[in-house]
Amino acid sequence: MSESYEGKQVVGIDLHRRRSVLVRKTEMGETLETVRISNDPEYLRQVMARAGEAPEVVLEAAYGWYWAADTLAELGAHVHLAHPLGVKMFCYRRVKNDERDAGDLADLLRMGRLPEAWIAPPATRELRGWVRHRAKLVALRSSLKSQVHAVLAEAGVQVPMSDLFSPGGQHLLAAARLSVESRARVDSALRLIINVDFEVELFAKLVTNRLREHPGYRAIQQIPGVGPTLAAVFVAEIGDVTRFPGPAQLASWAGLTPKHHESDTTVHRGRITKQGSRLVRWAAVEAVQRVGEHTRTGAVRERVAARRGRNIGVVAAARELVELVYYGLRDGHIRRLTPPQPHTPPQPHTPPHIPPQPHTPPGRSAA
Repeated sequence: MSESYEGKQVVGIDLHRRRSVLVRKTEMGETLETVRISNDPEYLRQVMARAGEAPEVVLEAAYGWYWAADTLAELGAHVHLAHPLGVKMFCYRRVKNDERDAGDLADLLRMGRLPEAWIAPPATRELRGWVRHRAKLVALRSSLKSQVHAVLAEAGVQVPMSDLFSPGGQHLLAAARLSVESRARVDSALRLIINVDFEVELFAKLVTNRLREHPGYRAIQQIPGVGPTLAAVFVAEIGDVTRFPGPAQLASWAGLTPKHHESDTTVHRGRITKQGSRLVRWAAVEAVQRVGEHTRTGAVRERVAARRGRNIGVVAAARELVELVYYGLRDGHIRRLTPPQPHTPPQPHTPPHIPPQPHTPPGRSAA
């Protein structure tokens, strides 16, 4: 088919770190062009100029897809983001190469069978970047602290306090008798911890200032166990909560629902899927770990734990918390914070007891 095709075009892009492959097709599935490009926004604009007005474009949620989606949106294309796990289910084959991958993406979009992921707007992506960077800094700080504990354990130094990096712990670190090699490692880790502390606080302030007027951010902090840090994780990672029809879909997206395999009369339900945002799942589990039994999530945790164990109780409470987060982000306030009252079955009606009266013959009065 000639390059002067005037109908709606569908473009599949197999995106890689340095180079990508574009396949342009007609609405009927006939291939117009297959081209390999370097990952340069200007080069992408030149190639997409041949795709006509407002083409339908699909790319996979691979490493570094932001620049491509933004460039395509600027060109007026309708951008679709393919979910990698869903694409693998549809596109299994013996022969795999970049051209076929891009063509399969275009075919899935053309036939209306594309498993799509949500394209977060730039503001949400920026907020996610800050929140995720802070989480990585906290993980780095925890790793450094673990290294200090390991050095002390190797030297046989006992740590009686719960927080080695409190003022009392700092005194212990300064007075500990360590070899030159061990002292150098401890001092290096302590210097890095001080610097990481500064960066953690900096990004915490950036996130807090950004979300200061966010109604959902303020609302979900009313949930026991959810403070400013965990609330920021929920807001940044979930984004537009109205894209979920209900709290059950949000819990499924967070990977907190059990696996379900059904065939004919056989049904297998396994552990939670753990597919979705790891940060949301971590935040939900972290929030319900230490809340009291008098709270809604604490009551769910203890009730389920009594029957099925602590871990399953925590996961059940995390699902309950995600439901509260859903309504808090959607409505800007939360109504269901008190634990549900146990159901008391109605008692059967018993008429009042009337003692028997002595029999009095007719015509005579009782004495």
